[in-house]
Amino acid sequence: MTEPAESPLPPSVARVLRTFRALGREEKMQALLHYARQLEPLPERFQLLDRAEFTVPECQTRVDLFPEMRDGNLYFHVDLNARQSPTIAAFLAILFSAVNGHPPETTLAIPDDFVRQMMEGIGLAGREAGLNAMLTRVKRHARRAIA
Repeated sequence: MTEPAESPLPPSVARVLRTFRALGREEKMQALLHYARQLEPLPERFQLLDRAEFTVPECQTRVDLFPEMRDGNLYFHVDLNARQSPTIAAFLAILFSAVNGHPPETTLAIPDDFVRQMMEGIGLAGREAGLNAMLTRVKRHARRAIA
């Protein structure tokens, strides 16, 4: 009996995972610092929204994730103190680089173990629960976008 074939990853997601699998621990840490600096600030149009619906309560740090649909493509924005939480900022910058500007199905195709695959060997296990919660939240917004 054969195992069902895994659904192919969207190229943008596969590229991120391939890159991080190829890096050693120190290289991953440097890549995370690089990505943390690339996280875009929250656009002004989201500043005055009620944050309750957008907060990720499982995170140790305050993180507000904002989804936006434009022309059939999904975009995510975040309000976060990147200096205080560079790992979270890096993870979100990487995640957003893979899914922003793509249809919601791209976000839904991210494997459930995406966080583990990216963070493997870094020694940041204490952050994994919050990072997984953010991924779950992003996927929830993608499901709502296609509902």
